Amino acid sequence: MKKIYSLFALLSLFMLSGCSVYNFTGTGKIDAKTFQVNFFQNNADLIEPGIDRTFTLALQDLIMNQTNLNLVSNSGDLVYEGEITDYRITPMTATADQQAAQNRLSIRVNVRFTNKKKETDDFEKSFEFYYDFPGRDLPTGSVLNEAIRIIFERITQDIFNQSLAKW
Repeated sequence: MKKIYSLFALLSLFMLSGCSVYNFTGTGKIDAKTFQVNFFQNNADLIEPGIDRTFTLALQDLIMNQTNLNLVSNSGDLVYEGEITDYRITPMTATADQQAAQNRLSIRVNVRFTNKKKETDDFEKSFEFYYDFPGRDLPTGSVLNEAIRIIFERITQDIFNQSLAKW
């Protein structure tokens, strides 16, 4: 009897997923078929080379992996555009000899989202996240790569949630 209930529950999940009532990414029904992510220019005062391309690709990858939308280079049903507006390293805590014990890398991205199928979903909003690292480390090499990966993972997920998951 327990196996029958388990089988019924599993079958119900697949039926709900198949009829667009629910899917496992939490997006609900998306009327669009295509999306485009325009290049996010780095307009921050402090420029870190390459993060504009890295961010653009990270957002494209996230949307492709969590939806069945097709990526296009123009005339997309959903359009993501914007710019990196802030890249900042600030000391967070100090030691007794006035040295930074911990630093914080913060990145802010301004996003304009346009849904050509449902204009009430359009928005312009800034998304920001940070990464703390020891004061003795410089934000270069593997420390910088890890920081940017974590920051962009969070920012892209926040953008996805705002635009498609409606969280």
